[in-house]
Amino acid sequence: MKVVVIGGTGLIGSKLVAKLNEHGHEAVPAAPNTGVNTLTGEGLAEVLTGASVVIDVSNSPSFEDDAVMEFFRTSTTNLLKAEADAGVTHHVALSVVGTERLQESGYFRAKQAQETLIKESGVPYSIVHATQFFEFMKGIAEAATEGDTVRLAPVKIRPVFSDDVAAAVGRTAVGGPVNGVVEIAGPDEFQLDELIRKGLAAKKDPRKVVADVHAPYFGAELKETTLLPGPGANIGATRFADWLAQQS
Repeated sequence: MKVVVIGGTGLIGSKLVAKLNEHGHEAVPAAPNTGVNTLTGEGLAEVLTGASVVIDVSNSPSFEDDAVMEFFRTSTTNLLKAEADAGVTHHVALSVVGTERLQESGYFRAKQAQETLIKESGVPYSIVHATQFFEFMKGIAEAATEGDTVRLAPVKIRPVFSDDVAAAVGRTAVGGPVNGVVEIAGPDEFQLDELIRKGLAAKKDPRKVVADVHAPYFGAELKETTLLPGPGANIGATRFADWLAQQS
């Protein structure tokens, strides 16, 4: 089965391509550096020829409100049209647990717009909602830093290893379209401030992490369970402590 992975040279995409090829599928990475640009449409028709499944794990190069909305709207619109023309029978997109609860954030408004386009396209689909990756903890800390202080809401989070996300997306892609949402989360629950404190300490980062219930998360204020998946989520195997030990 031919599977085209949009964003196939990135963190999740490269893992997906490798996993799918290992299982006997023809996984093709598609990204600007392979000659495929979903914003302009360049190379889309060619790469989708003969494809049964398209997996979109691409992300906006800018998180600025207008830029990220333009990216997801334009990219997704072009991609879905090209898929319909090519006869693709399953569109899989990677999104984020809690997207619908984070609409104060421009980034998550753009992700919600992406999901709406997919649901209304007529192309059979599956949307995979993942909690935040272990690898993204650094980005969360950077976004919440003021001087030498990191301000984060003391809310619950179940971070997940990118390998486990790639495996879940791959399983979803080779199954039938669910025409709905599948969730993937990590095995351990933390408080967000506690999690980042552990990560910074492991890197001997001197920044102080302060719990602040009103601290914004990429522009959105969080409630206790905003970042948590529902009870039916798939649970990854890799624990944060084990991953962190391997990093150091």
